[in-house]
Amino acid sequence: MSSYTLTQLEDAIRASWGPDTVDPDDGWSPENPARGHCDVTCLVVNDLVGGELMASDVYLGDERIMGHMWNRLPSGLEVDLTREQFTDGEELRNATAHQRPATFEPSHPRQHRYEQYLVLAARVRGRLGLPD
Repeated sequence: MSSYTLTQLEDAIRASWGPDTVDPDDGWSPENPARGHCDVTCLVVNDLVGGELMASDVYLGDERIMGHMWNRLPSGLEVDLTREQFTDGEELRNATAHQRPATFEPSHPRQHRYEQYLVLAARVRGRLGLPD
């Protein structure tokens, strides 16, 4: 078992985010690097710590504007490394826990996000000194 703290994991993830690990239309910018990274980030955390994937709807006023994901660790602690992306009073509603899918089908319309997750995961593992 590799030894690293949650703080070291968070630092490695934050240092690994970039324009190639996010959808261009998700509003990502260097000023808001967490924006659009919730799905790929929670998969990397799940790889290295386990637990469940949490998902919710994001509302601005009465309008649902997107979805959001974070992690519930095996201890029950919820960790959301991308929560600060919401800066305009958005609210999370209808949170539910999910098990990670066993496979990611190449025909899925969001397959490109899985490919971006692979880029992020490799960077994070490298920063933590973990084998591929």
